Amino acid sequence: MLSSLLLSILTIAQRLKRERFLHHFFKLEDRLMQEAWAVRAPLKAIGAIAFLTLGLGSCDRSITPSSPLSQSSPSLPSLSPVTATPPPVLSPPSAAERAAANTFRQIGLDYRNQGLYDEAIAALQKSVELDPNELSGRVILGWTLHLAGQETEATHQLKQALAQQPNDVSALNALGIVYLVSGDLNAAVQTHQQAVALQPDNEIGYFNLSLAYHRLNRSADAIANARRATQLEPENPNPWLALAIAHWDNNELTLAQEAYQQAIRQNAQYDSAAILDQLKFSGFSQKQIQLTETIQQSR
Repeated sequence: MLSSLLLSILTIAQRLKRERFLHHFFKLEDRLMQEAWAVRAPLKAIGAIAFLTLGLGSCDRSITPSSPLSQSSPSLPSLSPVTATPPPVLSPPSAAERAAANTFRQIGLDYRNQGLYDEAIAALQKSVELDPNELSGRVILGWTLHLAGQETEATHQLKQALAQQPNDVSALNALGIVYLVSGDLNAAVQTHQQAVALQPDNEIGYFNLSLAYHRLNRSADAIANARRATQLEPENPNPWLALAIAHWDNNELTLAQEAYQQAIRQNAQYDSAAILDQLKFSGFSQKQIQLTETIQQSR
């Protein structure tokens, strides 16, 4: 079992082929071999696998296996917004598998912070494979897929997380945002309503509800939820922008400009046109960004 685990880890190390990853990998390899010694695992077999897999006797260590993410994903069954078929019940991972999963998760986060989404996804997928019962690993994978623009796969992973724990607010927030940016506004509303019902001080949920309601032309609901988000996190400029565009489309132009001014007070960069390009990363649609620009220029 441990030999199979090490072989799998070596394979993904080759696929990523990055110096920093290999540094992390060899530290992980040392840890696994120490654990193997503790349980009297056949270290000679593991060493042979490492030799053959890495090709230590060869100058060329490169391989180019096809990435599972580059293949077309099978169509997913029709599911309600926050439910999915529960994943099969698996036996608990070993201590070595949990340790390896945690290491891959940390490596994936490190790659994600550098904007290296392909490498991050590969490492996070391996983390979930090693420890599928760890909810945070699946949520992190789902969110990273979303950041990489792979919304279908992101939705699938987050629904799987919610099948494991239906009341996990972090998974609900992430899935709601995926629905929002994908344009599935009713699903976004339903998901975020569940999230704020579970956690009433959930600023993320109220903020995204405001953006969804605004796009559904429900101004009163958009204003109410944006206002609640500003109360919960007044130092965050984005809820103030959500409140501004909701007031503007409700013909409350003075209130819209006042809300926009509050955003600038929280972050002076919001007085610049350069900030507009960044709003898409916060869930604003293109029309909402254009409306923000209109308010900005009207002051």
